[in-house]
Amino acid sequence: MMQHNRFREDMLDLEDPAAAGDVVYIAAPATSARVEDDTAILTLPLVARKPSSFEADPSVAPLIAELRLQSFSGCILRTTLEFGAPAGALPAEDLDSSPMIERDPHLQAKQLVVLQGDQAGGYLVSDVAGRVVLRTLPPQPPSHPWSRLLPDPDPVFDAIFCPDGTAEVPLMAHDTFFPAHRESIGLGCVLRGGCPRLSLFSLHARPGERFLGTGERFSRFGLAGSTILLDNTDALGVSSRRAYKNVPFYVSSAGYGLFVHTSYRTRLSFADISSRSVQGGVESPTLDLFFIGGGSVQSIVRNYRRLTGVPRTPPLWSYGTWMSRMTYFSAQEALEVAAGMRKGGFPCDVLHLDTGWFKTDWRCEWEFSLERFPDPEGFLREMRNLGFRVCLWQLPLVTEGTSLHSLARERRYIATGTVPPLESKFDDAQGCTIDFTNPPAVEWYKGLLRRLLRMGAAVIKTDFGENIDPQASYHGMSAERLHNIYCLLYHRAAFEATREVYPDGIIWARSGWAGSQRYPVHWGGDAAATWDGLAATIRGGLQIGISGFAFWSHDVPGFHSLPSFMNDRPSDELFVRWTQVGVFTSHLRFHGSSVREPWEYPAVAGVVREWLKLRYALIPYFQREAEQAVSSGLPIFRSLVFHHEEDPVAWTIEDEFYCGGTFLVAPIINGTGARSVYLPAGEWIDFWTGERLQGPVALRRVEQPLSRMPLFVRRGGSIPFYPEPVACTDEMDLSRCATLVFDERYEGFRSSALGSNIEL
Repeated sequence: MMQHNRFREDMLDLEDPAAAGDVVYIAAPATSARVEDDTAILTLPLVARKPSSFEADPSVAPLIAELRLQSFSGCILRTTLEFGAPAGALPAEDLDSSPMIERDPHLQAKQLVVLQGDQAGGYLVSDVAGRVVLRTLPPQPPSHPWSRLLPDPDPVFDAIFCPDGTAEVPLMAHDTFFPAHRESIGLGCVLRGGCPRLSLFSLHARPGERFLGTGERFSRFGLAGSTILLDNTDALGVSSRRAYKNVPFYVSSAGYGLFVHTSYRTRLSFADISSRSVQGGVESPTLDLFFIGGGSVQSIVRNYRRLTGVPRTPPLWSYGTWMSRMTYFSAQEALEVAAGMRKGGFPCDVLHLDTGWFKTDWRCEWEFSLERFPDPEGFLREMRNLGFRVCLWQLPLVTEGTSLHSLARERRYIATGTVPPLESKFDDAQGCTIDFTNPPAVEWYKGLLRRLLRMGAAVIKTDFGENIDPQASYHGMSAERLHNIYCLLYHRAAFEATREVYPDGIIWARSGWAGSQRYPVHWGGDAAATWDGLAATIRGGLQIGISGFAFWSHDVPGFHSLPSFMNDRPSDELFVRWTQVGVFTSHLRFHGSSVREPWEYPAVAGVVREWLKLRYALIPYFQREAEQAVSSGLPIFRSLVFHHEEDPVAWTIEDEFYCGGTFLVAPIINGTGARSVYLPAGEWIDFWTGERLQGPVALRRVEQPLSRMPLFVRRGGSIPFYPEPVACTDEMDLSRCATLVFDERYEGFRSSALGSNIEL
């Protein structure tokens, strides 16, 4: 798409020759209002506009639509507008059947009251407690009539949404230069051939307003000034606008969040196409917007989770080290790596088998190669006896020529169609995606996983899931509606199968959409093993945490190398610096396209060992923070905004993060061994030295040796830790945990009980 720097092209795609007959409609002021059960309903005429000028087109009859409002527990305002409902569309009122929704039972709709204002089109909607949730603004006559050179503007629907009775979210209804030139549309749609092609909304973006969220964004931290297409795809790294995990939810510094309840492709423009507007274009006949309040970023994210689902708590062992590469090809090789981890003193709990455990590399059959794994049950049992759990890679693609393809095709377990080779799948075999909209297919897939899990595998890596064949036929919905939530259905099936065998089980997933946070753990995809790959990975982790995810990981020290994808290695320095970030991420996995075992980097293996020992000492802390994160709305890997949203600098910090509520981590993301550090308001203690600092303060050029990075703790905070070295979590007796308090008695890491067995 060519960028035109004009709304009609860059948001509405009206330059496309296929749009020649499109009709643009803009909502006019409400003509009536009523209440039915717990829903307030405003009748809106939608006036046809000439696409060339946005002037009213009297030759086309207006549409009549109903704007439906529901207020949930005084903190969420649902606003729904349907422009038509073709076959396969999700009925807007069918909230609890949506795969994206897992509503807290306490999140109940409140009775609403509608009062009419003094002027036509003016309405006030409130709940029975008198809390205003919507105020419509009636058309105003020109304030100082002077010239008739240009006609007066046509009246449009204008309103202010109030999700919690405090935060005010105005529509941007009057974004014009002169009446016939528009930069955005408050509420409206585009019809093609009489069917809705695009549903539109626009909100006022205040001067200086900040926006965060929308999934795992790898670009610069703030969203203001950017236009984003929410359309899951294999991102092929972390250096573009593409994303594995798109989430149609964002948080604003103006005190609200917005969840666009849809799985269709959605374009969001944050003060970009129009610098005074947040614009949305949804390729669906329905606008279903949830304005979310709560008074703080944490409460807004928590309320979003109350609507779309709370993350499940991962098991203790999952916070240990995961060791992997692409790939181990035999039981012997995997056992040698396990022995190497133990012999080298590198604590580890999980060994992951990537693409090479099948008969043919990449061709997923959910069965071990008996040539290279002659006794799968014995292998898994031996690994478990060594203190290792085994994770198994797979993807939701049944390849032609495999043992399962004929059965899956005959019984319609897979979509009808042929999926071309996936972009980062290094195998040219054709195949079809499992149809997770078909209940028998879901049960068949679960059975494949249950067999492996009962055999002794501990976790399934649910790779891919970002792309489906848009030309294929699926049992339960259209490909357009399914595309973005395919991963959600995929992960739900794998997670449920795992929990049937292990009540505290998890999955290891790459793709995501709204609701995916329910099924941890997700990791950040195929980052380059470079400094910019590390920086982008951190940005992605900060954004996904604001998008509702409590748990998140990434490949240490990056997945692929440059310039040779598989035949170059990351530098020793990058290996250590990325490990340091991983130690303070909710989950820690070494993985990549070349060797990632620490002893393969002998010059720094000793430093890595000590960092892993620190990680294991902190596992009780991660367990505590996980329990709090699940109930609070907080992620473990979190932006400074969660604790310092009143500080405008916190909305811009993209290279520091909180690990839980105690540690402030400022990783070194360069080869100089130094960086600047921003400490927000509060009393801080240097974790290494015990030095006290008062924020807010900017520290220039903080230098650290390779064995350390800038790390601070909140004064008065405390952490539980495990006081003895262990090889894996099996050796932990949590009744032996100790507590470290960061108060006036803390004199630095070396003098503390935490540092007594760790040489950093």
